[in-house]
Amino acid sequence: MPSTGFKVPERYKYQNGFGSYHESEAVDGALPVATNSPQKPPLGLYNEKLSGTAFTAPRAENQQTWLYRILPASAHSPFEARETHTFDTNPGIHGKERWHQIPNQLRWDPFDMDEKVDWVHSLRLVAGAGDPTMKSGLGIFIFAAGANMDPHSAFYSADGDLLIVLQHGVLNIKTELGMILVRPNEICVIPRGIRHNVTLPSGPVRGYILELYQGHFALPELGPIGSNGLANARDFQAPTAYFEEDTTNTYTVLAKFAGHLFAAKQNHTPFDVVAWHGTYYPYKYDLGRFNTLGSISYDHPDPSIFTVLTAPSDHAGTAVADFVIFPPRWLVAEATFRPPWYHRNTMSEFMGLIHGAYDAKTGGGFQPAGASLHNVMSAHGPDAVTHEKASNSSLEPVKVGEGSMAFMFESCYMVGVTEWGLRECRKVQEGYNAESWEGLRPHFRRGGTGGERVENGDGKGEGGEGGDVKQVPHYT
Repeated sequence: MPSTGFKVPERYKYQNGFGSYHESEAVDGALPVATNSPQKPPLGLYNEKLSGTAFTAPRAENQQTWLYRILPASAHSPFEARETHTFDTNPGIHGKERWHQIPNQLRWDPFDMDEKVDWVHSLRLVAGAGDPTMKSGLGIFIFAAGANMDPHSAFYSADGDLLIVLQHGVLNIKTELGMILVRPNEICVIPRGIRHNVTLPSGPVRGYILELYQGHFALPELGPIGSNGLANARDFQAPTAYFEEDTTNTYTVLAKFAGHLFAAKQNHTPFDVVAWHGTYYPYKYDLGRFNTLGSISYDHPDPSIFTVLTAPSDHAGTAVADFVIFPPRWLVAEATFRPPWYHRNTMSEFMGLIHGAYDAKTGGGFQPAGASLHNVMSAHGPDAVTHEKASNSSLEPVKVGEGSMAFMFESCYMVGVTEWGLRECRKVQEGYNAESWEGLRPHFRRGGTGGERVENGDGKGEGGEGGDVKQVPHYT
């Protein structure tokens, strides 16, 4: 069956469909009929509109949801700055942090777990570009948490949509629109502004986040593929209405605003939405349901055929961010160098590994919870050992990536690296370039017919001793 066999069973019911118009009520009769803002809403609730796009956005792009709640979200004290010296996720003119813009290929060892902090305080900005105050660009975060959020708290980001890629543990996410359980091999998107609380039912968690400052995620166009394939719309799951009724305790609402943390107090729960309807809501997706496509004749296709979600820029075919995965799949191309080719890309490529051994990095240098970054026009591809192996291997059909799931955040932006990502985390592999590519040697033979390899007795080919013999590095 094309889905993930999760160890942790599902807890909740969902509504299916990407970009669908959904409606849900936790109490019968809570949704008004036909009208959105009746003079007196059913059950004594308040009307509140949540706008994810401009009111006048084209109908096909418009994302709005009507909420019917016990008290409106505006009923809180003024926000005040919190932890201004330690919570700064907007490098540049708005804070003390800055970007390191460097062309070097980078690879990180697995990022450490931190069992002392909760979801909010585990967020570490590794790389990114742009500025959330201008709604332009993206941020790439690592999270590693071991503590539940305070049950009397909620968090939201005003800066962008959060694409959460869980690597370890389980996330129980209570949102204003309902409950979502996220397990490894599932992703979750929490749109800008939606308040949520995260608890950890299976202990510490770790993973990656792409925060999209610009627009929203969409399914990629399929073009000549046809009407089905890649991530199918029916497999995305949105929550059903869930609410709590508490107007006696004090709650803290934490806001990530322009990369900084703010807090406000209120005397009622933020999770009091009894019913809702619209197109702006959180959702999750099981990566095991991805319908992989590929070449069945010759040549290696571009990695765009593995795109799950895309955030288009204002230029057709160019993405602010693509979320791409490399799932288990068959390789059958004939007379073809099967690993992706050496290349330089106008897009930046940040890769991570959820579990298993990535079929393009089987030696141990690229590990679950680790990462790599090949920035705009930074050359990369297989190392010397890998090149020789792939150039001389038998080309029978082979299943690759079983038990593995790697992913890529690809962006048209030149991605900067933070001080934490480059130095403070102490995870950057200093010898990545040397062990991957400096050992490559020429095979050119003037007057040859092409395709020859001069073997040196060890199976590597002449000059093929370079590179990390344990490691098959990032190809794409």
